[in-house]
Amino acid sequence: MGSLRSCNLVCCQQQFPPMGACLLRKTGDLRISRSASFVRNSNDGRKLRATLSVEELPPNAFRRKNDPKWRGGFSLGVDLGLSRTGIALSKGFTVRPLMVLEMRGQKLELRLLEIAEREEVDEFIVGLPRSSDSKETPQSNKVRSVAGRLAARAAERGWRVYLQDEHGTTTDAMNRMINTGLDKETRQKQIDAYAAVMLLERYFSRSGSGTELVVPKQLDLQDKIRKGPPKDIDFYPDE
Repeated sequence: MGSLRSCNLVCCQQQFPPMGACLLRKTGDLRISRSASFVRNSNDGRKLRATLSVEELPPNAFRRKNDPKWRGGFSLGVDLGLSRTGIALSKGFTVRPLMVLEMRGQKLELRLLEIAEREEVDEFIVGLPRSSDSKETPQSNKVRSVAGRLAARAAERGWRVYLQDEHGTTTDAMNRMINTGLDKETRQKQIDAYAAVMLLERYFSRSGSGTELVVPKQLDLQDKIRKGPPKDIDFYPDE
């Protein structure tokens, strides 16, 4: 198997609510260490150690490139906006725009899980806003919070959540829609879904390089992610 970008585990204790998560963030081009971990003090002073590493759970795009026998689930691209969320679906070949959701908070998270169940998804690729110089924006923290809550819910089913740089995807989406001849009204309604398409295309074209795995703090949820979905025999044939 090839190599992914090196990652450090950063615990985000205050950004996320109780169902929050810690993020594995890229820091270079070295191979990921199998021993990546963190120590977090609980309220009563005990120390909890997370032993889950990105190398254990590479994204589907990386698996597809490096394992010709891999036959995992679909990837759901998620373009989060202030009031609208675009959704797209792919398994590494063509990317299909699904829909635009006009909801927020828990309703949005539960709806994403319903869509994932229906479409046989086992990972979410969530767009992370960045500026032209690759710095995070005020919207980035909001996206990280949503991704953290979604990761905790998804982990109950053995599904994973990754963050992918989304800079420029809205512009690319608009150009794509214009080039395909979509009228102005359709472009306005579907721009978010097509931005999710561009997000997934970028993710697969880079074979998952540069993504951030969102890891729930709870160790029992980390164990569920390791095991994967019950039907995911391609990832865990010996279980």
